[in-house]
Amino acid sequence: MDSFYLIAGLGNPGREYEGTRHNVGFDVVDLLHAQHTFGPFVRDGKALVSKGRIGTARVILMKPQTYMNLSGEAIRPCLDFYKIDHTANFIVTLDDIDLEPGRIRIRKKGSPGGHNGLKNIVQNLGDGDFCRVRVGVGAKPDPDYDLADYVLGHPRGEDRKVLDEAEEKASQAIASILSDGIDRAMNRFN
Repeated sequence: MDSFYLIAGLGNPGREYEGTRHNVGFDVVDLLHAQHTFGPFVRDGKALVSKGRIGTARVILMKPQTYMNLSGEAIRPCLDFYKIDHTANFIVTLDDIDLEPGRIRIRKKGSPGGHNGLKNIVQNLGDGDFCRVRVGVGAKPDPDYDLADYVLGHPRGEDRKVLDEAEEKASQAIASILSDGIDRAMNRFN
């Protein structure tokens, strides 16, 4: 029997964070949930999870409820419980301030860069050898602008439209990784 894939979208729980730049990971997971065959989200440890399928792949969708900076504390127990190999069957989707808004980038592995959610996952797994689908939210508008205020801000108008399109592209990229493999998905979406 084929094992599960774990797809974790990074974000912060709570209504005040819905629709912020920092919660694009949650938004991508919600899109996958709506577009494919999944059961309802249920509380499982430190996360909300939903099981289902994307194409023929058996998938667990996850939205960690630990807040962004402790995401690994929700992800590691799920990987362990379902005996999921994080180097092969684990995908994280998240915001990236170093990518221009609307762009997405798939990577097989890598460093966390300055992203605290990724840092905590790497810390909990012991390495950065897992797939990530980054969604560009762009750099803060001015060097003096507080980064937390920027990523926790709610984009409006054209900014929101560009972000919505990028989230849609990210959900397609994840489905493509599952059906066609990461190399073909990278060629198509990067």
